[in-house]
Amino acid sequence: MSVFDADFKLIKRAIDSVLNQDFQNFELIIIDDGSHNDINNQLLNYVKQNENKITYLRHLNCGQSESINCGVINSKGDYITVIDADDEYSTTHLSSCLKEIKNFDLIASTTKTIVDTEQDYYVPDKNDPNKLIHVDDCILFATLFGKKTVFSNIKFKGKYAADANFYELATKKYLVKKVKLRTYIYYRNNPNSMVSKMKKLKIQE
Repeated sequence: MSVFDADFKLIKRAIDSVLNQDFQNFELIIIDDGSHNDINNQLLNYVKQNENKITYLRHLNCGQSESINCGVINSKGDYITVIDADDEYSTTHLSSCLKEIKNFDLIASTTKTIVDTEQDYYVPDKNDPNKLIHVDDCILFATLFGKKTVFSNIKFKGKYAADANFYELATKKYLVKKVKLRTYIYYRNNPNSMVSKMKKLKIQE
């Protein structure tokens, strides 16, 4: 999980959703990407309460892609996945992903998407920012789940649609699949998300 100036209430919700998985053989690596809004150290104090499951790392701000790459380097597990700080997992997310990936090296899934309006289901197309596509037709960072070798050999690049770029590169070397699995809870009603800000700019233009 990469964290940058997110509301602690949202971060805690995300952390708790991982801690409450029905599959418990995991490590959660939180990479603080240079946040400066947590003056009371709420995140660090919460991590200390769960040190048997959570590793906390911090570095200067460099973006989500580099932060996730850092997490991969420091991970010990056989499989890697991601969770955004303002989203959450259903209790069966990890176990469901493990079932789906049996014959593959990497999967990406659809999401249970929380929206305020129908328009929230749509995001800028990576190939044409002037067009919008449904989130079900996208590759989303946090729904990627795969063998550590995939994440070690392919790095995320710091740009819009880094997740889709990663998936496309993986298709050239590994067995990959997009699956219908709505166990990742994706909050599209967050006005501070990068995608929401991009859409606002597009409307203003």
